[in-house]
Amino acid sequence: MHNLSSLLVLLFLAITFLQSGYDKFTDYQGNLGWLKEHFKGTFFDGKVDFSLKIILILELIAGLLCIVGMIELVVNNGNTFAKYGAIVSCVTLVMLLFGQRVAKDYDGARTIAIYFIVAVFGLYLLE
Repeated sequence: MHNLSSLLVLLFLAITFLQSGYDKFTDYQGNLGWLKEHFKGTFFDGKVDFSLKIILILELIAGLLCIVGMIELVVNNGNTFAKYGAIVSCVTLVMLLFGQRVAKDYDGARTIAIYFIVAVFGLYLLE
């Protein structure tokens, strides 16, 4: 039961980012079409494809680091990969939040803020 809070936060982040990355990967064109419309008229217009690829890569890295971090915590009580997972999660969420604010999707931004609180709390637990 040692590190239970950290493990639960890492599991939450791993599920969040791996599922989101999987969805973006398996329905890339659908996501791309929706996001092109979402960012139409903003400075992201014309940059959505590149931005989506960056977010996809960061989400997969965050999720994988959280999984490896969980294993490291259980096996040898280390937290290096867990910290990196939480940091990449925070950076990814800030990028997503910025995009939602640019698109003036304030409900989407509010949802991302909730995930961000969990990620920062996880980082705090791992310090």
